[in-house]
Amino acid sequence: MSAPGRAGRGSPPCATPAARSERVERLAELEREIVSCRACPRLVAWRELVAREKRAAFADETYWGRPIPGFGDPAARLLILGLAPAAHGANRTGRVFTGDRSGDFLFAALHRTGFANQPTSRHAGDGLTLRDAWITASVRCAPPANKPTPAERDTCLPFAARELELLADVRVILCLGAFAWDAALRLLAARAVAIPRPRPRFAHAAELELPDAPLLLGVFHPSQQNTFTGRLTGAMLDDVLRQARALVQRERGAKIS
Repeated sequence: MSAPGRAGRGSPPCATPAARSERVERLAELEREIVSCRACPRLVAWRELVAREKRAAFADETYWGRPIPGFGDPAARLLILGLAPAAHGANRTGRVFTGDRSGDFLFAALHRTGFANQPTSRHAGDGLTLRDAWITASVRCAPPANKPTPAERDTCLPFAARELELLADVRVILCLGAFAWDAALRLLAARAVAIPRPRPRFAHAAELELPDAPLLLGVFHPSQQNTFTGRLTGAMLDDVLRQARALVQRERGAKIS
């Protein structure tokens, strides 16, 4: 990999066909590395156990049972960062936020706000494409009780750091929940971005602008715990995605330094 660049506001986009082709190739190389990872024994054991002892509703399906790569537009200016794959969602389908109710809620909103060509994400190869957005996770394997350990997070985050390096057009990171917000701060700190003290806290619709770095934007995670209780509604998610769109458009017009 080349030395990390700054995915900061004002950086020129990947303009030439050759540069775009190289980016796609390097993202594919990173994907192959991600899906073959076995670095965290607890997560490997859990994801593979779930893939063998399937939920009854999916008994006839072949589970993915491996780490989940990112998905979307390689020229994205919006990076959507989640927590980890769902045991019977992405761990089953092999695509981030695909096959569970959190993903249903998220992709419907992405479609309403123009980031996705269709409102559903059922399985890889279902025709879904993203426009100006890339979705990824802080931790790539489904964790027991949906709770990765700090050590598992820290082991996995270098994948997201390399992904962010390759997605050099990213201007805004949309953090789905407090875990992703903290992960994004750690990603930026690893890129020598100065993080304020005390560390900025997560809040719904919060914006954090740091020098020479993508802007962070917070949103409640679209988990059933939030959507079923009304803590996060479709209108609220739409509003934050429109906020993200406006921020991306603002950053597109930023003066090139």
